[in-house]
Amino acid sequence: MPSGRTQRAWFSLAALCAAMLAWTAAPAHSATKCDKACQARHETIAQLRQKNALQKRPNVIVIDTDDMNVSDLFVMRNTLSLLGAHGTTFRNSYVSYPLCCPSRATFLTGQYAHNHHVLTDQRYGDLDGTNTLPVWLRRAKYRTAMVGKYLNGYGVINPREVPPGWSQWYGLTGGTEQHRYGFMLNENGKVLHYGRKPANYIDYVLDSKVNAVLKQWAISPKPFFIYYNPNNPHGESGTPIFSSRDPEPAPQYVGFFGDITAPRPPNFDEPNVSDKPEQVRDIPRLSDAQLADIDRRYRGRLESLLSVDDEVKRIVGLVRKYGDKQKTIFIFTSDNGLELGSHRIEFKNFLYEEGERVPLIIRGPGFPQNATREQLAANIDLAPTITALTGAQPGRTMDGTSLLPLAKDPSDQANRTLLFESFDIGTFGVRQGPWAFNEWTDGQEELYNLDDDPFELSNLLHGPMASKFSDIRDQLATRLAQLRTCAGASCR
Repeated sequence: MPSGRTQRAWFSLAALCAAMLAWTAAPAHSATKCDKACQARHETIAQLRQKNALQKRPNVIVIDTDDMNVSDLFVMRNTLSLLGAHGTTFRNSYVSYPLCCPSRATFLTGQYAHNHHVLTDQRYGDLDGTNTLPVWLRRAKYRTAMVGKYLNGYGVINPREVPPGWSQWYGLTGGTEQHRYGFMLNENGKVLHYGRKPANYIDYVLDSKVNAVLKQWAISPKPFFIYYNPNNPHGESGTPIFSSRDPEPAPQYVGFFGDITAPRPPNFDEPNVSDKPEQVRDIPRLSDAQLADIDRRYRGRLESLLSVDDEVKRIVGLVRKYGDKQKTIFIFTSDNGLELGSHRIEFKNFLYEEGERVPLIIRGPGFPQNATREQLAANIDLAPTITALTGAQPGRTMDGTSLLPLAKDPSDQANRTLLFESFDIGTFGVRQGPWAFNEWTDGQEELYNLDDDPFELSNLLHGPMASKFSDIRDQLATRLAQLRTCAGASCR
């Protein structure tokens, strides 16, 4: 990845190389004869592929991880080889509000938070679920399935609720959505408890639901939409402080990366935050206990992503088996990133690169293979992309744009401006070219040139040289004021 907007991976090379060497050692497979039953299965699959070749509209499979950083993607070899190498990677992909519930509402509506009105976490009930992406797709005769974590707060009041628009529903219910064992799952209106035993690790259970839906639906030429939401690598609620990992990875991956430590980029536990807003200045330097906690979370995060990566391989394999590979759009992304020590911040919500930037890979018809794009992209664009590809008619005025033209033409929307919102802490910002501008409700401001300062160490509006940047500051402040109340075309 190029310098500038791209974050750098900082990790223990010795531990990583040893783990990756063991990981890539593949067992030999012996040849087996195909008996009559085997031949009959092959013939059946061949017939299914002929039928699926007649399908006119694409399937869509979205894999949306939870709190995943761009820099975590390096451990996901299946995702990189099966999706990245055969699809388009958007290097400058952002979420407009780096917090789970508002971000997920943006995916389902194609709108900024000030338009869909989910302004903080645990506010599932604030979203009008009768007018969202799955409802639009159902009207377009798509089969729709949701598996995993939905909006935060779902299932707290009514664990048996199945939101509008879903023909298959496997939703983690409120209060257990961050558990790895001992969670509750609403399976099409019936709530089941999965106790703590190795077979009930959350990825195993959720994967089985995704795979069952695929096996049922991929054999038919009728198009489908699957929204798969693993809760990894989000931290696990109730993890004992003495645990060496948070979250707990799948059993086969516990300890895979040994004692690897979290990256220590230049803004990690930033020594001098005198140029930052007061809310950051008030955060003390990280203690030894906090540093140890960040390291254990980093290990758990990386190792937990390996089981998600395994499921990516299974999903692609099932799609390929039934001949749908050329008629399926795969979208891999995350609802937000995580600061994990940058600027002394341990979680998210702040409008800095680590929390805002997320992986985004799209593979499918029309998207160039093994390509990268530098234009700004955001989660407001995913619903517009999906509706444009499927022909579904949105019931909302969406703020984003289809990413297919950007994928086809590297110069398309090269000068785009994105809005960022964090109602929780009272800060709003824009990204335009290399510039990142944040404005706090108490009047504090930040300006960074991400090409020169990718770790946002030097606030250009602080100190004696601030007047030098007054013109770009005024330009960005004006655009921010416009975008804070934008809707539809005025957001682009």
